[in-house]
Amino acid sequence: MTAKPAAAAARATVYGYPRQGQNRELKRAVEGYWKGRVTADAVRQTAADLRRSNWQQLADAGITEVPTGDFSYYDHVLDTSVMVGAVPERHRAAVEADALDGFFAMARGTQDVAPLEMTKWFDTNYHYLVPELGPDTVFTADSTKQVAELREALALGHAARPVLVGPVTYLLLAKPAPGVAADFQPLTLLDRLLPVYAQVLADLRAAGAEWVQLDEPALVQDRTPADLNAAARTYRELGALTDRPKLLVASYFDRLGDALQVLAAAPVEGLALDFTEGASANLADLAAVGGLPGKRLVAGVVNGRNVWINDLQKSLTTLGTLLGLADRVDVAASCSLLHVPLDANAERDIDPQIRRWLAFARQKTTEITTLARGLAQGTDAITAELAANRADLASRAGSAITHDPAVRARTAAVTDADGRRSQPYARRTVAQRAHLRLPLLPTTTIGSFPQTNELRTARADLRAGRIDAAGYEERIKDEIREVLSFQEKTGVDVLVHGEPERNDMVQYFAEQLTGYLATQHGWVQSYGTRYVRPPVLAGDISRPEPMTVRWTSYAQAQTAKPVKGMLTGPVTMLAWSFVRDDQPLGDTARQVALALRDEVGDLEAAATSVIQVDEPALRETLPLRAADHAEYLAWATESFRLTTGGVRPDTQIHTHMCYAEFGDIVRAIDDLDADVISLEAARSHMQVADELAEHGYPREAGPGVWDIHSPRIPSAQEAAALLRKGLRAIPAERLWVNPDCGLKTRGWTETRASLENLVAAAHEVRADLTADGS
Repeated sequence: MTAKPAAAAARATVYGYPRQGQNRELKRAVEGYWKGRVTADAVRQTAADLRRSNWQQLADAGITEVPTGDFSYYDHVLDTSVMVGAVPERHRAAVEADALDGFFAMARGTQDVAPLEMTKWFDTNYHYLVPELGPDTVFTADSTKQVAELREALALGHAARPVLVGPVTYLLLAKPAPGVAADFQPLTLLDRLLPVYAQVLADLRAAGAEWVQLDEPALVQDRTPADLNAAARTYRELGALTDRPKLLVASYFDRLGDALQVLAAAPVEGLALDFTEGASANLADLAAVGGLPGKRLVAGVVNGRNVWINDLQKSLTTLGTLLGLADRVDVAASCSLLHVPLDANAERDIDPQIRRWLAFARQKTTEITTLARGLAQGTDAITAELAANRADLASRAGSAITHDPAVRARTAAVTDADGRRSQPYARRTVAQRAHLRLPLLPTTTIGSFPQTNELRTARADLRAGRIDAAGYEERIKDEIREVLSFQEKTGVDVLVHGEPERNDMVQYFAEQLTGYLATQHGWVQSYGTRYVRPPVLAGDISRPEPMTVRWTSYAQAQTAKPVKGMLTGPVTMLAWSFVRDDQPLGDTARQVALALRDEVGDLEAAATSVIQVDEPALRETLPLRAADHAEYLAWATESFRLTTGGVRPDTQIHTHMCYAEFGDIVRAIDDLDADVISLEAARSHMQVADELAEHGYPREAGPGVWDIHSPRIPSAQEAAALLRKGLRAIPAERLWVNPDCGLKTRGWTETRASLENLVAAAHEVRADLTADGS
């Protein structure tokens, strides 16, 4: 059926765009600045060049309204804290002395001052800096960045829409500042914050903004009546302002639910809603509240978080339905394109036919503009695009890559017994302690050691043919021996080989499993200047041969101390990949779990007594609505147990998680049935230890005492203080001592000093316990 043209030409827009540049120019500039090799002016110029390039790319693709303010040197939530004057007291002097250095001090800390806490942005793998607020917080408006970037875009001739984190979401993301009562509710500061937003809006209006977008993704979560009342009051008051631009309130990542009626009734000029698969209920809910008469609707019909091509005909059908529910319907991605790589056409190593299944940021903008044209002019205007899209969708659906009968048969044969250890923890721990003979408060690290320039050079030399495989392997062996020697001299109890052969904790395994595609340029921001290349999970998964046994066995042969085998768990393999969208996630997780189960069995057969299966993404993948939690946690914990369930009782299974709100999943952590779990705890001041204790967690745990995401070196006294705080919640016989996360991103100088201090802290507290007879 041919769609009728819309009454008004639909605009094509996006909420945000990748910041790093085609060759990660922003990363190189900022890290060069930290090292003193790049000036502040050069960093600012690089940022300006990238913004200009991004806006031009969007305009060239047909995007008629570009976003501003979404660009950041580190994190957009931290930018919001600066915009509203919420600078922690400990950072004020640095910010006042130099705004850029102070900004980075809040993000990364200094040797003397701790950074802001960092955690996951909803259920994505992006990390934001958590605002610290208290009853004494005073907000002040500073719209300098937002106004400057708007003026840049307008001067270049673009129609531009500033994008801000909305006030309700900002307060709901915040935490009580250190020293403030834990039950303090930042949302109680709303009356102080709204005048600041009013001033920023007035400043943007004066600078030429017709529209301003206020992002409120927190409203797609389960919200209390008080939260919804706060949202209603916020947009009633902001909507009543006379000196303001038009307001577009945006939500994404899930359905709005009860908040939809609140926002639909608010005196704002537009709403932006997610209409992709996970938020499809927004369509029915919008009809149920009577639509948005007199308002602009920005319809997020192109998935901004995944990399598969859009079903254009399906999206046009959705858009056609929406035409009767709003005064104007415009077309967008479901969320900021920050969460996808820049350009699929750069991936020359992927088969051209398969590459046509992929849509990165540039391809998604083309899809958006195609849909806007089809909506405005009718499907006859995009006949060729629809035909090509149908052919590409059919090619993917019929490909042998997506269906492996042997994998599907094995997955179908899984039983409940496959996901259970042969003995309960109480009996396993006796066997493990007898076998491993570890001291009280055993020390270990999470897995990776610094990836030095020499290692990166060796990897590049191998790819370029400047050294052969034998030469590369000798370099890896040298690195493993150095890492082991350092750990032994330092006194670490359970060693790791340092993972010098690995490029990334997901990509390394994906490259050795069937069904995955690796990218060469598919960089996505994880936090700050940390970028990852998530592999693309395109088909059924199996493990052709062992992946880690060789190097783990080599390391174990160099030492009498236990060396951990290190694997990435099935949930994280999904969460940190671009996962297939043509079958349930639980089915894909079981396939990955069975492939990893084979690896666990081979490690154990090679005399590996301690095996760590990392699941840092278990919490971040938790659905945003509580009603969806049980189904997710059932398959997520089952897949972990399926990975580890076949080992002997005296083989100790570890897992690791970091940078998430663990209190929501303590029961699921228990259901994993791991023998030892290590968790991020340094920035959150051992909060997770108390959460485990409140749950009655019965197994061993290592809440981290060294924040590895900051360059500062914690003293032995600082680590010991955190360790003693952990002991108030976890008995000494079940407490491990470790960093928050892997050491890949740290330098050797800080790693040596920090790990020596960590071991010294463990020895000090261990001696105190022994002297006390504990």
